[in-house]
Amino acid sequence: MENRALGEAKWILTAIAAAWLLTVFVLPLLSIFFALALLFTIYFFRDPNRVPPPGDHIAVAPADGLVTTIDEVEEDEFLKTKLRRVGIFLSVLDVHVNRAPLAGEVLHSEPKPGRFLDARNPLSSVLNVSRSWVFSGKSGAVVVRQITGAIARRICPWAVVGDKLERGERFGMIRFGSRTELLLPLDAEILVRLGDRVRGGETPVARMNQKPT
Repeated sequence: MENRALGEAKWILTAIAAAWLLTVFVLPLLSIFFALALLFTIYFFRDPNRVPPPGDHIAVAPADGLVTTIDEVEEDEFLKTKLRRVGIFLSVLDVHVNRAPLAGEVLHSEPKPGRFLDARNPLSSVLNVSRSWVFSGKSGAVVVRQITGAIARRICPWAVVGDKLERGERFGMIRFGSRTELLLPLDAEILVRLGDRVRGGETPVARMNQKPT
């Protein structure tokens, strides 16, 4: 799935490039705007490689961004238990590729219709268009929720149910500003604080309770 992010921008890049070509000789000043828009779009859809830290029981951030929520929620759709939630807000300047927090199998992937509130609004977690993923590995099961925002209105899933992913491996992206939540077992030790900036696939977010073998 490496370098797949730019493929999600084909029609956007084509439209902006066409506008630039149409204006470069006729409206030079306007063509500068389209040239900048083209460069920003390429920048937005960047997909850098990331190296997860050592430790199989370390859950990494599923997305780049700012930690805005650390709390407990009743998750009654998939795992049907109380979980610890870490919410990450992604601005338009962050990398928007999402990565598996733990090595394991994709047990579930389900979209949910809804609204397009600002992703910084706490209600966006419940009311916005989203897609929930359940990953299960030797450290247990976690839920990742991709949530759209006022500008980000398309979730691009790349993995499918049954796929086995490595920790930090790409499984999808959200286009333009959004929110990603990681829901962990209550006995997981949270390693980040509110206001921390994290890098998807790289920053340790939690230490999972090691299950006896």
